Amino acid sequence: MKRPRDMRRKLSVAAIGLTVLWAASMLSGCQPKYKPYDVGTDSGQASGETVSSNNTGSLESPDGAGENKEAVLEITNADIIEKETVLTSETTGVMTEVSETVYVTGDQVNLRMSPGTSGQVITALNKGAELKRTGYSDTWSRVQYQGRECFIASRYVSQSKPEAETQPAAQTGNGAEAGAGEVKLDSSWKYADFSKINSGSAYLYRSQAANPKGITVCVNAGHGTKGGSSVKTKCHPDGTAKVTGGTTGAGATEAVAVSGGMTFSDGTAEAKVTLAMARKLKDKLLAAGYDVLMIRESDDVQLDNVARTVMANNLADCHIALHWDSTTSDKGAFYMSVPNVSSYRSMEPVKSNWEKHNALGESLVAGLKNAGVKIFSGGSMEMDLTQTSFSTVPSIDIELGDKNSDHSDAMLDTLASGLLDGINQYFGK
Repeated sequence: MKRPRDMRRKLSVAAIGLTVLWAASMLSGCQPKYKPYDVGTDSGQASGETVSSNNTGSLESPDGAGENKEAVLEITNADIIEKETVLTSETTGVMTEVSETVYVTGDQVNLRMSPGTSGQVITALNKGAELKRTGYSDTWSRVQYQGRECFIASRYVSQSKPEAETQPAAQTGNGAEAGAGEVKLDSSWKYADFSKINSGSAYLYRSQAANPKGITVCVNAGHGTKGGSSVKTKCHPDGTAKVTGGTTGAGATEAVAVSGGMTFSDGTAEAKVTLAMARKLKDKLLAAGYDVLMIRESDDVQLDNVARTVMANNLADCHIALHWDSTTSDKGAFYMSVPNVSSYRSMEPVKSNWEKHNALGESLVAGLKNAGVKIFSGGSMEMDLTQTSFSTVPSIDIELGDKNSDHSDAMLDTLASGLLDGINQYFGK
């Protein structure tokens, strides 16, 4: 048996050692070296090995079974220094510097202010969310999010974009009353017979946020239908002529089914930018509790403007089409308002919905302005559009700039935040 005096000396040394270990981990902002594991779907808790001391000086083993280990009381300063080194490299990570695009591969994955499961959670990202990765280790990735440096578990990001969710709809058929998943145009829907290109599919996403809003926003990435400019559809459901110019001139009774869009001054196709914009807006909407009807998820979807509008009428609470104008003055953002022409405003379904269209447009412009986005003139321009002419839900074509406007990733993120603000204003959320 050890003498009491020797035992007290050894316990005192151990206590000092454990105190130093605790202080070192607190100063480094790290968690002990146990396998990090971070997913936000359930609780976002750490998993793997956990260690806790009890009042008998025992350690709790990984499977939870307590086991007395007298050796624990004999921690040396060398042990502490070695442990601190491991803690720092494991949690803050010696990261490989990279510059690449990655995608979230899980649902509701936590994004944190610092590596380690003690890092403050900024938000939870849905599957498919796009991020720029600047640093990588086996456990944590350093990424850019809304202009700041954040961290996400490496196991939940990949350089390969995950396939879009295609869960079965709540009902069979073409998607009426659909749950999450692929949806198609139902030929029985009002105005569906005016569509000429409708073999493609849209995707309906249900938010997994803690407080879902029960509101579905249709996000329509403008253009992106191969062959769309060679097909024409009616401008108005009653067959009357357009009252303003645009892609199709005033007086025409038919317009191109989907225009090809313009090309930015740097050579980027508008359809590429509207798709990137739609994806960013989708992620923000889902995180905020909105459901999202994504009209286009790829470079080509075979859905003309009439089909897109009719799907929004039946599956969403509002319809937002994303575009950039073809001018070259970096004019700023604005929405296409309903022309103040009595014949047009008295035509159904415009008559019953034009005030809602303009109200949505005003809210979107207000949100963009709050985000610091440049606004053109009074924020609106009158335009007779196929989309507006067939819409039975609040519906807006929002022009987010023109050929010379900044369309960088950071700017798209700012625009998405502004649009989300505008949507919140419109629905009073």
